[in-house]
Amino acid sequence: MSATLDKATAENFPVAPAFLPRAWRDGLMAVYGYARLVDDIGDGDLAPGGRDAVLLGLDPAAVDDRLALLDAFETDLLRVFGSADGLPRHPLLLALQPVVRAHGLTPEPFLALIEANRQDQRVTRYETYGDLVAYCELSANPVGRLVLSLTGTGTPERIRLSDAVCTALQIVEHVQDVAEDLGRDRIYLPAEDMRRFHVSEADLAAPSAGASVRALVAFEAERATALLDEGLPLVGSVHGRLRLLLAGFVGGGRAALRAVTAAGFDVLPGPPKPTKSGLLREVAAVLRTAPRKR
Repeated sequence: MSATLDKATAENFPVAPAFLPRAWRDGLMAVYGYARLVDDIGDGDLAPGGRDAVLLGLDPAAVDDRLALLDAFETDLLRVFGSADGLPRHPLLLALQPVVRAHGLTPEPFLALIEANRQDQRVTRYETYGDLVAYCELSANPVGRLVLSLTGTGTPERIRLSDAVCTALQIVEHVQDVAEDLGRDRIYLPAEDMRRFHVSEADLAAPSAGASVRALVAFEAERATALLDEGLPLVGSVHGRLRLLLAGFVGGGRAALRAVTAAGFDVLPGPPKPTKSGLLREVAAVLRTAPRKR
């Protein structure tokens, strides 16, 4: 359980910073733990030994059967919401249950994250940018909606803005992780864009990026930047510590994009990562420029 939660420190943005109220931090870490675990199942990144499979009621050998694990995980999630008998079996889901009850969370965003990981087992290439955005609606946008629910600030307009930010953050990760994703036989760069920039899969497997790959990465980074700009008013629509948290999300995405730009858009040697000072500068810029809603 702790190994899963420890991965929060590797994210582009602060997951549950210390300046937040304790109840918010606990809720955010419970949601993060859930999202991280379901991603680890989908990516085959669970700890060796099959303990997670056993916790979910499966044979340890099932650790390699990602779809079976996702099905068992969904059944355990239903226990969180009282839709299946008994208490949740996995400790991260057991920790999620009081958060769900305290904030009146619904199962839909949690189920969407599971479905995104099922899709990862079936779909390894995306033809169009629209296809990729539809995937982000399952894999990323539910997290932002959960943040708004945890803080009691969800409105239709904020949800729309949050979706833009979360889709952007997902695209930023895809841009950073081109080489890692290819190692899993996944390509999240839309095929239509690869053709437009004359980029082949072999080009993505090179040790470093040529001019065509760099141009493609710059193009996708620009799309992510536009989405972050679109979602920027979300930060100005709230106040206090929540405003600082949301600025951290947007600033984290911007800092990661700056790191990609500083690397000359060559993401193939490994994901360019922002520095802490770079993140703080971007968060400060977001706080200065986010339009405030009176």
